Amino acid sequence: MNKQIKSILVLLSAGLFLNLTVSGADYVIVTHKKNTEDKQWQKVVNFLKEKHNALVATYTNSVAETLGILSVEKPKYTAFVTQPLDATREFVAKVHQLTRALDDDPYGDTIWGIVTGYDAENALELVSVKSPLIIRRASAGTSIPLSNFQEGVWYSESKAGFGMEKKKGDTPKPITVPQDTTKLLVDELNGTTDLFVTSGHATERDWQIGYSYKNGCFRSKAGELYGEDTKGNKYPIKSKHPRVYLPVGNCLMGHIDGMDAMALAWMKSAHVVQMIGYTVPTWFGYMGWGVLDYFVEQPGRFSLSEAFFANQQALIWCLQKNPKSKGHLFDRDVVAFYGDPAFEARLEKSTLQWEQNLTEKDGVLTFTVKILDKERKFKPSDPNGSQRGERPIFEFLPRRVGKCRIIEGAGFEPVITENFILVPQPSAPNLYEFKIVFSEEK
Repeated sequence: MNKQIKSILVLLSAGLFLNLTVSGADYVIVTHKKNTEDKQWQKVVNFLKEKHNALVATYTNSVAETLGILSVEKPKYTAFVTQPLDATREFVAKVHQLTRALDDDPYGDTIWGIVTGYDAENALELVSVKSPLIIRRASAGTSIPLSNFQEGVWYSESKAGFGMEKKKGDTPKPITVPQDTTKLLVDELNGTTDLFVTSGHATERDWQIGYSYKNGCFRSKAGELYGEDTKGNKYPIKSKHPRVYLPVGNCLMGHIDGMDAMALAWMKSAHVVQMIGYTVPTWFGYMGWGVLDYFVEQPGRFSLSEAFFANQQALIWCLQKNPKSKGHLFDRDVVAFYGDPAFEARLEKSTLQWEQNLTEKDGVLTFTVKILDKERKFKPSDPNGSQRGERPIFEFLPRRVGKCRIIEGAGFEPVITENFILVPQPSAPNLYEFKIVFSEEK
């Protein structure tokens, strides 16, 4: 008997999945039963259900109760609609674990996101934003590759008074700015920036803008986000411009420990429709900084939810090679993804370091990679951060497949699951093009 079917039958016999239904849904909403009985949160569930023609799976005690239905449906996307105080650190970890458990391999099986907000009204407002969000302007409190955007600006967290700016049609240039950049960053969020990136010291209540010098900070209170400069001046952030937020190096920015949490304020005040965030103090950095490798360094190739998913699988791949890696184990289940996972936020396509294509003919799939930048190959254009670079090449499969046999390219050690192919970066110095050929076993 198939192991997956056997495990589901065992769970069914235990009475854990009494509402198992098979619909072939591409999008499943997982939510606590109370959210379907609360008029306001039911609006969020119903909106997503209609928008994505989704199936709704409820639980009463733990998200693990939906394993059976998720294992059968194997949706491309899973949204965990959750009231803010239920989106705990423990909840985030359980979502990570559940979404890796839909089949026998150790990898993720569905692109997921936790849909929440300061309240139901805020959550509904965020999921109601029309797709897609094409990211043209980026702003940051740390170094990012501005050449991958139409325009943008970043201010150094380690060198007071230094920044970089890119104007439309121009190349990035260094700029001199005040040591206190609080108001400048607030202005970005009250403007039209599409992506905001931060690092440095943070808690659930604040972000310290300067890392190695004195600067201002961002604070939150009851869903309101504001900047406070070194003189005590406060600058409120009020925006209706949809954007995404990547606190790639910040501690605790994704930890919702109460209604004053920074994450909730980002959603309500800054209109952040998708964000990631550590739910614990960070020290290793793979799950945070690595999202830049897929999302920003490969402009246009992945949406933000896809980039987050790809980086998760890269981390699991690292653990398969070294199961005792303390850093990867630490990062595995502690970074949240907030927002509708099917919402498409991505950079405009621009020059990529390599081409990758997946084709299928007569049941045979061919994945080809051709390096365009032979000097830089796979190295990030801006290596700022922790655990940057060396991410495996990642591609989603056009459909779910069963167990596959590799016809050509086994020496590249590809990982092929039911929904993606992952290939370690080749180390051969003069290799600029290669392919993996595979098909489902009959």
